[in-house]
Amino acid sequence: MALAQAANLIEKTIGHGDNATITTDISNYDGHGIEGTRILATTWQGKNQIKVVEIAKPKVIDSGDVIVRITGSTICGSDLHLYHGVIPQMEKGDVLGHECCGVIESVGPATKKFRPGERVVVSFPIACGKCMNCQREFFSQCSETNQNTIANAMYGNRTAGMFGYSHFTGGFAGGQAEYVRVPYGDVNLLAIPKDIPDEKALYLSDVIATSWHCVVDSGVQNGDVVAIWGGGPIGQMCAQFSFYHGAKRVIVIDGGAGAWRLDFLKRKLPKLETIDFTHLPKGESVTSILKNLVPGGPDVALECAAGEYAKGWAHYFEQLLGLETDTSELLNEMITAVRPFGRVGVTGVYAGYTNHFNIGALMQTGVHLMGNGQAPVHKYWDHLMHLILINEINPLDMVTHRYRLEDMAKVYEMFDQRKEGLQKVFIQTKFSEPAAQGAPELIIL
Repeated sequence: MALAQAANLIEKTIGHGDNATITTDISNYDGHGIEGTRILATTWQGKNQIKVVEIAKPKVIDSGDVIVRITGSTICGSDLHLYHGVIPQMEKGDVLGHECCGVIESVGPATKKFRPGERVVVSFPIACGKCMNCQREFFSQCSETNQNTIANAMYGNRTAGMFGYSHFTGGFAGGQAEYVRVPYGDVNLLAIPKDIPDEKALYLSDVIATSWHCVVDSGVQNGDVVAIWGGGPIGQMCAQFSFYHGAKRVIVIDGGAGAWRLDFLKRKLPKLETIDFTHLPKGESVTSILKNLVPGGPDVALECAAGEYAKGWAHYFEQLLGLETDTSELLNEMITAVRPFGRVGVTGVYAGYTNHFNIGALMQTGVHLMGNGQAPVHKYWDHLMHLILINEINPLDMVTHRYRLEDMAKVYEMFDQRKEGLQKVFIQTKFSEPAAQGAPELIIL
């Protein structure tokens, strides 16, 4: 794909980056595991190929490391970009997964906040807690945990290291496994209160905090009309959080294989309005429908889908030929749909470059375009954990299925197909407790 091609070109020009600050994994833990002790882990074996294999159990390497015994993980829509092979520097055997929770098994000598036996959730970005960006609460842009020179050349900056998200983001083994090594454990772990089950706490790793950040960063406020592109878990929680922050109307756009999500969301949020882009009246577009529904256009548009999925043939072939990495179709719909001086927030993953972007509409109508970036999870998760504790947020609203780690290859396949009814999953390991009250029961594939 185009992003991988661009990254390879840059790599040939500037060479590999190295990480002199903290030790990165080789994902299959070669040299970083406990000899003779084997664990199960979900690994990338090539485009659209996932395999659960045995690898060495991780161990403490740096003084701030914490080893977490995984009791719950999940699949995120952004994992599909890895599955499809569109994120550069994926290597065969890389351990996937950036959302997980569990029980601390061991800690490095520099760990002060946590001890073995404590239940914790793991943040998907890996922050040092001390650099300039961390001090500004830009934790997902930590300058110390990802020294990848290719990312820096492409973006002008680089994200923090991330669990299970390729060597482009530091090469850290992920949490779709039985154990994970967490660098800077005091920073990147959050204690789980005893009254909150794993099935609720887990999603603070990413989806809950990312959705909250999207809504807050895009400035959703009392009385706004909000349009959301994408009805998956992120879109669902953005809809809920938009109402929470005072939006008077929320409209979700989806279609194709994901059209079933619109009915699913309506059952969860009856006051939600929906648009199925695959069944528009003749001569109408998403933009024209929104203009008809909302005179002048919505105040805010939120992108919760991603730039990988082309709707038209032009972008399909341009991506196929490596002429662009991301389609601009949804961005153009959003820019032309919102009111003058409206706000457009981009949370769906856009990895590189796009063609046919309507920059004229952006400038001429005063639209504010915001890349919500990778969410600084640590900034919000104490507050969000409290909202879960007092039942103002219920992550189980989006959790539809529970599967075993051993079945991850099949789960990835179903998730990629947007199997009807499959919204957000909980992946259990041999260390997991039985399903909590209100959570889905285990399905063995």
